[in-house]
This record gives sequence, C-alpha cells and structure tokens, in this order.
Amino acid sequence: MTRGNDTQTKVHYQGKEEDFIIFVDDVEAVQKWKNDKSVPLAQVVSGWKVFVTHKHGAQGVLDGASKAALENEFGTSKDDDVVTQILEKGDVQATENAGRNGDRNIAGGPRVAH
Repeated sequence: MTRGNDTQTKVHYQGKEEDFIIFVDDVEAVQKWKNDKSVPLAQVVSGWKVFVTHKHGAQGVLDGASKAALENEFGTSKDDDVVTQILEKGDVQATENAGRNGDRNIAGGPRVAH
C-alpha cells in the first residue's frame, strides 16, 4: 500500500470574517454525535486545534485560530464551545490524501549516469 493514502476528514465552517476548520476522526463519528450529544467530543474530534484559512474556503493554508478570531466569530474562545458550534453548523468533508509515489533514492542504482 502506498504511504500517505489515509482519508482525512474535516469540518469547514464559513464565518463572517474567517473560514474555520477542525479535523475529526470520520464522518460517522460526527453523525453519531449530532444524533446523540451524550457521545464525548473526544471520540469525534481529532486534536483540539481550530484552524483558519483566511477566507480561502476549505482548501487554504491552515493557521491556528487566534483567541481574538474565535471571540469575534463565536463569542467565546473556549475550545469546547467553539468545536461544538463548528460541528453543529459546519460542513463535513472527507478527502483522501494523495499517495507519495516516486523514487525514494535517486542517488543509487542504475537510474543515475556515472
């Protein structure tokens, strides 16, 4: 199997000033949490970091969201409250990372002219 071929699932929330991204374990975990709020967020969220893309949608460069950006958009900078709002109002997107194929050692063997 090719290295790096893992599915990446994220939730994109388009705010008034910024686009926010959080990473989750999978789509099913988010749906289970939406139907049953007693499911712990720790079983849904993959890392407790909220990212911003600087209005580039779900595809932009991911930077950590500042407390000021979280306060402006969500009215709080508490991770639990922000993640809950993003999960409830955001769009779940699952993408498969491209495999890293290619020469692993181009300096060796018959591929190099001597």
